[in-house]
Amino acid sequence: MAVIALLAGVGASPAQDATNASRWAAMSPTTQAEWQQRRLAWDALPRHERDDRRARYAAWRALDETQRARLRAAASEIAALPPEHQAALRTQFGMLDAMQRQGWRLGPDLGADWPRLQPLFAYVPPTERDGLLAILRRLDAEQRDDLAALAQRLPPQDRDAFRRELLAVPDGRRRAWLQQRRER
Repeated sequence: MAVIALLAGVGASPAQDATNASRWAAMSPTTQAEWQQRRLAWDALPRHERDDRRARYAAWRALDETQRARLRAAASEIAALPPEHQAALRTQFGMLDAMQRQGWRLGPDLGADWPRLQPLFAYVPPTERDGLLAILRRLDAEQRDDLAALAQRLPPQDRDAFRRELLAVPDGRRRAWLQQRRER
């Protein structure tokens, strides 16, 4: 859908508008009609559905290629299952609470750990989100386990200060810092 926004010129600069106009002009009438149909279908979706799709797309783009490959392989495995088994998996996923479903958008590793990490990262100021997410993606399983144990023990009023400390710790010292904090 980002391509639709690109072609539509949503939020585009004048240079992007010119590029988009030339792309549009280079399309055959059939291709233009197909794009128009997709745009109309997109516009017909409820806002919450469009927002959800945008969030899923942004989450996909944030994954590295290794994680994307793992997800493609999992999707292929699921697609090979009988339809009733696929439906059961969709139902099972749909029964998860929203926090868990959204946590899976972080990829296979963070998604699996998200229920334990969520108390620490559920309400993060926008200015800290990107930095914290980058740190979480660099942590290995042992470090995420230490962090999850700390997340369960930290009282809510101490979480902001803890996250700021986590952001300040250099990558090379983070493992020792997490272990030291866990052993307190």
